Amino acid sequence: MTAPPIPLLMGIVNVTPDSFSDGGRYDDPERAIAHGRDLLAQGADVLDVGGESTRPGATRPLLAEELDRVVPVIEALAADGATVSVDTMRAEVAARAVAAGARIVNDVSGGLADPAILDVVASTGATYVAMHWRAHSDRMQQFTGYDEHGGVVPGVRAELAERVAAIRAAGVRDEQIVLDPGLGFAKQPHHNWELVRRLDVLAGLGFPLLVGASRKTFLGRLLADAGGGARP
Repeated sequence: MTAPPIPLLMGIVNVTPDSFSDGGRYDDPERAIAHGRDLLAQGADVLDVGGESTRPGATRPLLAEELDRVVPVIEALAADGATVSVDTMRAEVAARAVAAGARIVNDVSGGLADPAILDVVASTGATYVAMHWRAHSDRMQQFTGYDEHGGVVPGVRAELAERVAAIRAAGVRDEQIVLDPGLGFAKQPHHNWELVRRLDVLAGLGFPLLVGASRKTFLGRLLADAGGGARP
């Protein structure tokens, strides 16, 4: 009997002033690099470096701002021997990040925000994480309906399958692909719990899964205080 794969732990390095859980704490390269090294010491298998906040309502940085935030951090952490992922929706950032040493492109839009990112992944051979996504952060909570699919789980599965077809068509190999259900993105709290409960349905697409749940609002809603307020 084949043993199941051992899960890997991803440490998050937000080089942003406004990320939902730690915005501003590591928003310069020196502090971000130190934080990445701390995460490695604590047991992280992968470091995910991002220069754009995707919290609900966030606005996008300029391309130059995003590059200035992530490239020096990726260079330093990759030089340390870390397995580095770049969290970006932009082809230009993905290309510069891979050149700087990133081995994974973590695209929360699954190629919808910038289809050219798929060409970068195909040409570099980087691992590609495609998340379920419907709109940018400033509008995503307007797209939380899944009735037409018969519920959130079949809806997310169907839309991820569509992304897989587009990713393959761009020349990305199956062994490069990882899928992410996109907890908190265009979803209500009960949608997130249903997806967590039925990850097996998404795994049925035949690809590894990346699940990003840490510190998201739906956890605080479950653990609401006596007055019904969500905990931070």
